[in-house]
Amino acid sequence: MHNKINMIKSQTKINKKKDGVWDVIVIGGGPAGMTAAGRAAELGRSVLLIEKNQELGRKLLISGGGRCNLTNNKQDIHMLASQYKGSDQFLMSAFSQFDVKKTLAFFSQRGLKTKEEAEGRIFPSSNKSQSVLDVLFKYMDKGGVEIRSNLTVLGFSFDEKRELVVKIKKGKNLKAHSYVVATGGTSHPETGSTGEGFEWLRELGHAIAENNFALVPLAIKNGWVKRLAGLTLDNIKLTVMQNERKEIVQKGKILFTHFGISGPTVLNMSKEVGELLYNGDVVIWLDLFPKLDSGALRQKIQELLISESNKKIKNSLRSIVPSTLVPEILTMTQIDPETSNHSVRHEDRIKLVECLKALPMHVKGLLGANKAIVSSGGINLKEVNFKTMQSRVIPQIYIVGDMLNINRPSGGYSLQLCWTTGFVAGNSAGSRQENLKYKVKNK
Repeated sequence: MHNKINMIKSQTKINKKKDGVWDVIVIGGGPAGMTAAGRAAELGRSVLLIEKNQELGRKLLISGGGRCNLTNNKQDIHMLASQYKGSDQFLMSAFSQFDVKKTLAFFSQRGLKTKEEAEGRIFPSSNKSQSVLDVLFKYMDKGGVEIRSNLTVLGFSFDEKRELVVKIKKGKNLKAHSYVVATGGTSHPETGSTGEGFEWLRELGHAIAENNFALVPLAIKNGWVKRLAGLTLDNIKLTVMQNERKEIVQKGKILFTHFGISGPTVLNMSKEVGELLYNGDVVIWLDLFPKLDSGALRQKIQELLISESNKKIKNSLRSIVPSTLVPEILTMTQIDPETSNHSVRHEDRIKLVECLKALPMHVKGLLGANKAIVSSGGINLKEVNFKTMQSRVIPQIYIVGDMLNINRPSGGYSLQLCWTTGFVAGNSAGSRQENLKYKVKNK
């Protein structure tokens, strides 16, 4: 990956810290951290961004399959907030300051062209995550953010004046008037998201909800699923069953993989499926024709068999389902693929309809952190002031992005949360004049 950190250091006149104290220190060089750093510097503050990796934005570069689904085109803030189920009441004040419209304007004004795809997903026209990262680098460069990479933070501590400082693995402690914690959750740990920020904040008194995986593919036991690796199906319905009880129903897109299933529909139900697995076996029924009931589908197949009466069943089915799926369906229904359409028995047509409306997929489990798009859990939302993203426990600290205990669907909502909370935190921290000292409460 092209490393632009040195370019920033060499071309920019840094807003210098005063008396050894930065105005703002941002810990974490992901999308939320870079946005916060850029905004605080834009307001004229001295800003230091600390990143433990060599490069910034490693997870951003792999987001959206390397294309970066940077937001979703929900321009009404009430509709936008409603996508974050259970957290919408907290997010309204943040979205009122920096919503989808302002996100798109931010990137457009800095030269990024975007395009809208299915279900309102917004991507850079270049189809490259690097294009989004370039905007963030230029934003920080213009404001004079100093970046220190390959720097490991050990947590927070207090100096001899009982003022909050950042402990560094190799080097002197760093001090600021304000700190933005943007270390992310625990998804894709190979990018640096290993969850240490939660422990730092727990030690300072924050309550942390258990961190696990919110958007993750599912491992499936059935061999036929794995044999379809690479196949994508649109406009399908998934029904999640446990103990013969219907638990979840979702419509949308599914992607078959070498380990099971993925795609937006699967990712968005994965957290609930994971919770169900604690209580026993889970089966997902795949309906290939959700717009047709069994009677209408039976009529459709009957008309197909009559119109192509001399063809073989294996060839005719390819006109209504993907060719790679045909052998699997015929195997499950025990229909000889060489059978001529005019010889398909009545009971076989019934089995065919039943199979097309309910293909069984037995869930083995959820994939691990290395496959998760985002993680769930994090800082208790009641302990954050969403007008500023300021901690209600430690007033010098601002908490952003994946650090927050907010569930969000796939489709650009995770990055929108990063842009919004990062901007609000940077704006608030960059506007502060005083140095609030953190006092240890007597126990």
